[in-house]
Parts: sequence; structure tokens; C-alpha cells
Amino acid sequence: MCSIFGIFGLQPGDDLQALRRQSLDLSQRQRHRGPDWSGVYVDDGAILVHERLAIVDPAGGSQPLVSEDGQLALAVNGEIYNHKRLKGELQRPYAFRTESDCEAINALYRESDADGSGPAAFLNRLNGIFAFALWDKAKGRAIVARDPIGVVPLYWGHDKEGRLRVASEMKALVDDCADVAQFPPGHWYDTATDQLTKYYERPWRDYAAVEGVEVPPTELREAFEAAVHRQLMTDVPYGVLLSGGLDSSLVAAVAARYARHRIEEDDKAEAWWPRLHSFAIGLKGSPDLAAAQIAADALGTVHHGFEYTFEEGLDAVPEVIRHVETYDVTTIRASTPMFLLARRIKAMGVKMVLSGEGSDEIFGGYLYFHKAPNAREFHEELIRKLDALNNYDCLRANKSMMAWGVEPRVPFLDREFLDVAMRMDAKFKMVDKNRSDAQRMEKGVLRQAFDGYLPESILWRQKEQFSDGVGYGWIDGLKAHAEAQVSDRELAAADKRFPVNPPQTKEAYFYRSVFERFYPTPAAAETVPGGKSIACSSPAAIAWDASFASMADPSGRAVAGVHEQALAG
Repeated sequence: MCSIFGIFGLQPGDDLQALRRQSLDLSQRQRHRGPDWSGVYVDDGAILVHERLAIVDPAGGSQPLVSEDGQLALAVNGEIYNHKRLKGELQRPYAFRTESDCEAINALYRESDADGSGPAAFLNRLNGIFAFALWDKAKGRAIVARDPIGVVPLYWGHDKEGRLRVASEMKALVDDCADVAQFPPGHWYDTATDQLTKYYERPWRDYAAVEGVEVPPTELREAFEAAVHRQLMTDVPYGVLLSGGLDSSLVAAVAARYARHRIEEDDKAEAWWPRLHSFAIGLKGSPDLAAAQIAADALGTVHHGFEYTFEEGLDAVPEVIRHVETYDVTTIRASTPMFLLARRIKAMGVKMVLSGEGSDEIFGGYLYFHKAPNAREFHEELIRKLDALNNYDCLRANKSMMAWGVEPRVPFLDREFLDVAMRMDAKFKMVDKNRSDAQRMEKGVLRQAFDGYLPESILWRQKEQFSDGVGYGWIDGLKAHAEAQVSDRELAAADKRFPVNPPQTKEAYFYRSVFERFYPTPAAAETVPGGKSIACSSPAAIAWDASFASMADPSGRAVAGVHEQALAG
């Protein structure tokens, strides 16, 4: 994974050399995402800059990727897991110049342009995580697109001359684009028509399409195994994040089964790094560190459990906010230990990790789902949570890790796995306390599918938010610190200082104040939706239980009664 920066809509009178220098300076703000190499492409109509984190074809996959005839220039942040299959399915010859997985996009664009099917056709064939800008010199046209869920970040805006600018992180745009905003996931934009188009639409978004559909445990397990296998595509050392919870443990368990063979050579060659390494972090005595060690011992991973102190975490918070580009309370709480862990991982020479994000949004793992009144509302809330992932868990995982040049991959959000898991009727995902089987617990259908993969204590471990699991003292300490930093008078006048999404707690006010130092514009504030990612911010959650409406604290522990009821069974 990498970073991209682009300017489109250049005019004949523009000073290309000055814009080139400015583009390099702005792209440098994102260089933590791609410390391995910088590439620049300049044309009369466009400038592209790429900061590379070399994962596949480290020696020859530098970007921007320019076609042999010089007519196409492509900058991609991401990975295309099915690139080999896509290259083999091409109907028109294309002269590939690298072994990069991303170069398939140039070939697919050219083919779709020739047959008239358009970008949406090939975008719907990509299985990967990506944000890209493609410049077609002959047509004077740029195509910008982002992956279906928004695993990879992308921002866009217009400078004072009206030129379109795109970048992987807001920090490269905020000083020049008064309208900076997130580029929406699952969409593509065409500068030739000025049209933003949604390409990712799935039948399972409508509950009527999934009602009554049951997915056998074997099919669910095999689909996830295939997703993990696909995402082990790498030419560099990798590992897994292992909190000891169900989701990360399942990722680690499946990865361990494939770690001895090289995926890029169809499992026919021995892996370059055959021992799977796992990583965890927490305060001393944290639940996650203990559970992660149990899981690692059972799986046989080379495990690295790191401790951090509250003071180390607090010291990192301003840098976390600068990198993650949010003031959302839950996201900052969880991003900070992840940010510290990424630094440790980077120091060990690992450049890619698999992570467990997305499982709770697919299977209803959050504790307030216990209150769901019926399958339809349960399913509709899953869709809402998936649609919001780009603002919260995906943003946290990507930017926290990429702050240190470590690429996170998320197998639960694999496109093909999503199609299997989300076409299941939500009634099979719901918790039923009156039952004695797997459905008695959240994500029971997932636990059942992987029976025998993990120790029982891990397979049936109760849900913890990551920010809780690293140690309850972390959240309590943050609250106490904010209480000392923010006065009652300041909080009472929060809506005057922060008219966009005014903070509701002192902790939220503290984070917002730090965010404002780095990103002071109203447009920057508006890139964070509400600043409150918690269950009680969901209209569905409030409808299911009115007590959610008065909740201002994002910790899973604070959701009135639900955590205790879940633990009590």
C-alpha cells in the first residue's frame, strides 16, 4: 500500500515546474505511507505523484505505472488480489511492463474503453483494496475510483484555480482545497463528464433478497479461508494482528495453515518467511495480551506481545490525531495502541499484517445487536455499519498502521467473502438467549463454522472493543486527563467554538481541540461524520433500546446493561 497525489485540469498557462515542486512537497506529507520510493508523472493536463510501500514486485513495480505507448499513467494505493486471473481473462493484448498487481487496472481500463463497457464494468471485477487515479493522455480524461467498502482512504477537492486534486490523506489537500472531502467508497469519477457514479451495488443490501437464505457452515468457512489465502499475496515479510478475540484469532488460524507456501507461486514453492509472526499490544495485565498468548500458543505462531504505559499512549495522542485525521472518540482510543504497535512491527522489518476488521459489521458482533427486535432490522443495521466502516474501523486500521509504513489487510471485507456472508438471512446471525446452541452468543454462526480451529476459551470469548481489551485503565485514564484539561465552561460553550459536530464530553472536546490545531478549516471538520461512532449514535440502536439515546460514552462497557447481560448469559 502507498499514497497517491494528483492534480487534474491543468491549463496552458499553468507553471508546470512550480506545480510539480508543490505536488512533491504536498505528497511528502504522506510519505510515511510509502517510504520505499517516490515517483512523479507530469503531463500538460495532469500531475501524479506516488509514494511507494513495496509489497508485490519490490524491484520493478514503481509507480506511476505508464503504459508502453505512454498514453496511460496510473497511481494506485492498494492491492488487487485477483490480478493474475484478471490478466489471464483479457480479451485484448496488453504489454505489461512490471509484475505489479496494480498494472492490471491499466489493461482493464483500455479494454473497457475499447469495447464500450466503461470503468464500472472492470471495477466490479476487481477483488482488492484500492484508491487510484488514472490519466488518459489521449482523451485528456482522468478516472478516480475507490474500493467498495473504503478500506483504503481517499480525499478530493478543488484548489482556488478550480483544478481537481486527489490524495490518500487529507493533510495533502487541506491547505489548498476549501472543499476537501472524502471520496465515497464504491464510486468512480470521470473528469470528462464531471460525473460521480456508484459502481458497487449488491443484491444482499435489500433484506428481501436474503430472507430465508441459509449458508452452510462449511461454505462460510471455505469462503473465509479463500479470502485469507488471497490476501497472503506478498513478496515481503508479513504477520497477523492478534488481540486474542474471535476475529483476529480466526484470521491468524487460517493464515497459519497457508504460511508455509508462497501464494504468488500458486503454493508450489516454499514461503520466503515460513514462520507466521503475530503481534499484540496492551497495558500491563490487559485482557488482550493474555488471550493473545493463549491463541498464539495454540496456533504455533512466533508471538510478540508488547506492553505500553498510559503515559506513552497519552504522549502519542496528538500524533495519532494528526495521522488518523479524526476527532471521533472511539477511533482515537483504539487508534493509539494500534499506532504504537505499528511502530514496533515496523522496527521488526514486517511490512504487511492481516487484521480482523469487518467481522462485527457482517455478523452483528456489537453488543447492542442483542437488542435487535427482528431479522430485517438486524440486517438493515448491518448494512448501515458496513457503509460507515470507511469512517471508523477501516480508517483507524489503515492510517494507524500506515503511519509507520505497515500495510493492514482485512480478509473479512474481502469482496467474495462478503457476498457469501451477507446473503445469509440475518435470523441466523441473531442472538437468542433461549437457545443452547451457537446462536446463544453474538457471531455464533461464525464460531460454529470454525469449531475446532481455536481453543474453546478463544472461540467463545465474549466481545471486547479493542480500546477496552488493551486494558480498562486506558479509557479511564483518558477520561481523567480530559477532565483535568477541559473546564466546565469550555464544554458548555463547545457549540460556539466548534459549530460543526460540537463535542458532547470533555474527552471529545480535548480530541477536537487537538484536531483543530492540525486541521482548522470547516471542511476538514466535516470529513468526520458526527464525531461519535458509538452504538448509541445509531438510530436503530436507540429504537431498540431508548437508554442508548442518553449515552455519551463510546466504551462497550458503558452501554447500559448490555455488556453485563451478555456476560451473564
